[in-house]
Amino acid sequence: MSKPRRLEPEELAWSCGTERFRFETTDDIEPLAGIIGQERALRSLDFGLDLENHGYNIYVLGERGTGRESTVRAMLEKKAASEKVPDDWCYVNNFSDPDRPIALRFPPGEGSGFKAAMESLIAALRRDIPSVFESKDYERHRDEVLEGQQERTKSVIERLEKLAESKGFVLKKSSSGLAVLPAGKDGEPMKQEEYEALPREKKEGVEATMAFLQDRLGDAIREVKRIERETRERLEELDREVVRYVVNPLFADLEGKYRERPEVVAYLEAAKEDVLGNIDDFRPKEELSLPIPGLKLQRPEPSFGRYQVNLFVNNGGTEGAPVVFETNPTYSNLFGKLEYRFQFGVASTDFTMIKAGAVHRANGGYLVVHALDMLRNIFVYDSLKRLIKSREARIEDVWEQYRLVSASTLKPAPIPVDIKIVVIGEPYIYYLLYNLDDEYKKLFKVKADFDTVMDRTDENIDKYAAFVAACCRAEELPPFTAGAVARVVEHGCRLAGDKEKLSARFNEVQNLVVEAGYWAGRAGAGRVEAHHVDRARSEKVYRDSKIEDKLREYIKDDTIMVSTEGSVVGQVNGIAVLDLGDYRFGKPSRITTKTFMGDSGVVNIEREVKMSGRIHNKALMILTSYLGEKFARDFPLTLSASVCFEQLYEEVEGDSATCTEVYALVSSLAGVGLAQGIAVTGSMNQRGEVQPVGGINEKIEGFFDVCRVKGLTGGQGVIIPRRNVRNLMLRSDVVEAVRRGEFSIYPVAYVDEGLEILTGMEAGERGPDGAFPEGSVNRLVEDRLRELALGYKAFGRPRRSAGEGEGDDNNSG
Repeated sequence: MSKPRRLEPEELAWSCGTERFRFETTDDIEPLAGIIGQERALRSLDFGLDLENHGYNIYVLGERGTGRESTVRAMLEKKAASEKVPDDWCYVNNFSDPDRPIALRFPPGEGSGFKAAMESLIAALRRDIPSVFESKDYERHRDEVLEGQQERTKSVIERLEKLAESKGFVLKKSSSGLAVLPAGKDGEPMKQEEYEALPREKKEGVEATMAFLQDRLGDAIREVKRIERETRERLEELDREVVRYVVNPLFADLEGKYRERPEVVAYLEAAKEDVLGNIDDFRPKEELSLPIPGLKLQRPEPSFGRYQVNLFVNNGGTEGAPVVFETNPTYSNLFGKLEYRFQFGVASTDFTMIKAGAVHRANGGYLVVHALDMLRNIFVYDSLKRLIKSREARIEDVWEQYRLVSASTLKPAPIPVDIKIVVIGEPYIYYLLYNLDDEYKKLFKVKADFDTVMDRTDENIDKYAAFVAACCRAEELPPFTAGAVARVVEHGCRLAGDKEKLSARFNEVQNLVVEAGYWAGRAGAGRVEAHHVDRARSEKVYRDSKIEDKLREYIKDDTIMVSTEGSVVGQVNGIAVLDLGDYRFGKPSRITTKTFMGDSGVVNIEREVKMSGRIHNKALMILTSYLGEKFARDFPLTLSASVCFEQLYEEVEGDSATCTEVYALVSSLAGVGLAQGIAVTGSMNQRGEVQPVGGINEKIEGFFDVCRVKGLTGGQGVIIPRRNVRNLMLRSDVVEAVRRGEFSIYPVAYVDEGLEILTGMEAGERGPDGAFPEGSVNRLVEDRLRELALGYKAFGRPRRSAGEGEGDDNNSG
């Protein structure tokens, strides 16, 4: 086992020297165009955008701030610019079934032309048709038809009159129509008294003749009605003929213009027939007389809305394929909607109230949505999958099924879609959908995975400098000196948590650049120096660290008890990381262990009260296995021990305190004190190898800050896993304290190395005889465990329960 050593100050952080840069300020370099360190994601995006086969939609996953959306936007806009502009779409009335509007397709920009042409056509019809009805030629033909009707009607009546006269009857007009009555001596209808005076035989003859004439009267009336019907039909045909004279040339011009589009020609034919079937709508307005003398009203204005064109998607001003980022992907915003008008409490709609959604505007191009926003909105995810599978966009009123009273609604014709969908989201959403939804993996076959870190190469460092230059241009900041850029690069290394990596979370890097520019401007500096970047970092920490400062105050006044001096048996300082979302910091915690005779094993107090997570429970079981394998080779591991995180009121999770718990347990068993000025962090396996942990910088700095407020003695420090040395990017004040010998960082690869640092004693390795050296810590532990096992044996086996004893007695009997 190697001898423990202290890390040198140069090992605690990587420094980006300014000599590597070939510029004085960022004004001397070209700003970055593009993104850094995302080659895998860029290749995936390029593949997914080029492949047009069905189902090759893209899910872009990665943490926020890695440039996901800006990269997608840049790539889509570049690709879309070279692609063709998609067609326009219009909804028009379906004259045979108004509840199912028709979708018409036009080349880009021609949809608005068709809409304008239809408006001009209807305006011309409303102007020209009334003038036809007011022409002398039309009036002459109409009068001829009406005169013909009058003559024919007169002839029928005259024949009936002559027949009645020959039978001694007269034809009399009344308010209720025509009537046949017996004639008196004066040729007028016979009076009632005269009729009553007739003999019975005469009366019977009159009645029989009257019945005959009544039948003839019915025939005459039917003949007159037939003549009226024929006249009406002739008048209607006359109206159609004269209107066709106006309508046919106007419609013929449009049909000739769109002769290569059969669906448009079919619509125009249907519209023309509807005009001819509703000629009265185009007649001159007439006034309606009211019972009040002198008061008249205009007839209601007919609606010509059925001939309008709903320009649903207009790509007339579009250049290239459309790229639509839908930031609020509700169902209506994505898939369109039907609007309603309310009259007397009744909702109604028509084809002019159909509104397009993002999928219609993006048709022929690209649609981008955020996964979490999509999943938060009801109906959206399933409807999006249905659109991809059917390749059709439908306008539906999804709320209709939930209404208590059904409203008038439409079922517009679906529109075929050719669209590439890009979903941007967090990794956990991608894997949830992939594993829980079988359809998802068939519809989103391309994964573009954005990384949070990149290799710290010379090329990437230069790109970092170019990124700072780009931020200065975009945000109108003073130029950064080479020293300031070096500080930004070091900050990127710290964000990455690895000396050999740089962070790809460029929103956080940009925030630092902007804030450093602010402090430089506030100081009246013409350029940003390294100390301005340091000021921006420290000010950001100050704004976010109120809770950390409060906890440090509690530790300073011993409200939270953390010892940083002396030596205590069974007690050691562990370090946890508290993540508040916008700020992380290390918090020391006292961990204590008590050991005594028994067979309960190592009891995790947090687990017993359900304050321990699964990973921490696993770590404690590893600890028990380590103890058994190392010490209990020729006797049973028989002990009771309790491990507790003192003054901890939230759940314990993670395995980074495993080494700490081992040291506390070994100290309690050996009766050897542990240095309280040295905190411990590190995971371990069953072989006693120390494994790396996360948040190493925050942990060291958190304990250092506590030691500083309690007083640095020179004997304080932190034991860390050796494999975490590459992750160290400590604050400059910590590095300087180490340089002055006021604080120490100890890397260890095995548990025993840390044990020697904490106890100041030899841990001890087994010799050829299989025994630990006399006086070593491990020998003390083994002796104590053997003593506990023998002592437990001396008390005999545990007392049996009453039930077990009764069972034995019964069996013996």
